[in-house]
Amino acid sequence: MVPGSIAVFHSNDEMPRNGDAYFTFKQQSDLFYLTGVDQEDTILVLFPDSPNPMFKEMIFVKETSEQIAIWDGARLMPNDVFSVSGVSSVFWFHEFWKTIHSAFLLADNIYVNLNENDRFTDKVSYSNLRFTQEIIAKYPAHQIKRSAPILANLRMVKEPEEIELLKEAIRITKLGFERLLKFVKPGVWEYEIEAELIHEFIRNKSRGFAFDPIIGSGKSACVLHYIENNKQCKDGDLLLLDFGAEYANYNGDLSRCIPVNGKFSKRQAEVYNAVLAVQKKAKTLLKAGVSIPDYHAQVCEFMSEKLIDINLLTTKELKDNPKAFLKYYMHGTSHHLGLDVHDVMHRFEPMQLGSVLTVEPGIYIQEEGIGVRIENDVILTENGVIDLMEGYPTEIEEIESIMNS
Repeated sequence: MVPGSIAVFHSNDEMPRNGDAYFTFKQQSDLFYLTGVDQEDTILVLFPDSPNPMFKEMIFVKETSEQIAIWDGARLMPNDVFSVSGVSSVFWFHEFWKTIHSAFLLADNIYVNLNENDRFTDKVSYSNLRFTQEIIAKYPAHQIKRSAPILANLRMVKEPEEIELLKEAIRITKLGFERLLKFVKPGVWEYEIEAELIHEFIRNKSRGFAFDPIIGSGKSACVLHYIENNKQCKDGDLLLLDFGAEYANYNGDLSRCIPVNGKFSKRQAEVYNAVLAVQKKAKTLLKAGVSIPDYHAQVCEFMSEKLIDINLLTTKELKDNPKAFLKYYMHGTSHHLGLDVHDVMHRFEPMQLGSVLTVEPGIYIQEEGIGVRIENDVILTENGVIDLMEGYPTEIEEIESIMNS
């Protein structure tokens, strides 16, 4: 932060479902990263240059009551907030505006915390956006600055404690996959598979799915974000699985493709092994100091060679159109992973040591009803990537052996 600055971070809204019901609360990731406080109606204020010591760090939390405790469970008391966050100046949420006005008058710049994910579209307003609009109206002479780039720098490089939480989320994700290998057979429904996953996750202290799981059999595997999960798995189909467990607000993210009947056909195995070869190659190309677009371009060159090998493209087609691979491989190879499944990043800047990313190439052949994606989670180190899913069933022989055991 530049000198003379104050920064404000709001918790997420409680999102209405319908009637008087709400979706399960999900904390705003930056606020959770900075405080560890995981409840609604929370505001963090940071003002390191404040001449008033009370304003240097402040946190505002929802005032609990006997009624709240009875209906929804008690919220954190001030001493609990200090234990969790380390912030000693604790106020009730409803005291925010009367407390913050004097602090704002001592600052020249106000850092606001907007969602700057480049794939986010704000069709629905959210707490930090409304707050920013209110600040601009109330304090037009102040300079408004962005906290999102600073938080991205911090969150992209994972602390050792974060790595341990990610490993646990990934371990629970593995347990779900291993359960499915012994459960899937012709005739089961995709939603039954989803039920097996959530059972395994919750019984291992996960809060549940990191994102809506993709359980796509047959042609549904060619729909990248298929989440209906309502079809019956047929003998001879491939089943594309893309799911992860959430643990302590951190997320695992795994993709595999398995044969419903426990045996890959010759063509299915050919496509699967092509994707696996691309993933192995991608893990050697993923390095600190390289930008994601440049890395992805290298992966796509190798993918194009594999598409020729399995008779989906010809050398002439690629020469005439170097982007011909997009017909069969139309998504990115990697994204950052952490508190968000698609975690914060600076897309066009060099990747940094300590970053955790996915590696997930895929091939989707609409006309053959074959969709294959293989995804592992890795951490960037000085000696290349460490695969946090090393040893998870991946090779065809491993998958078939477990499914038929």
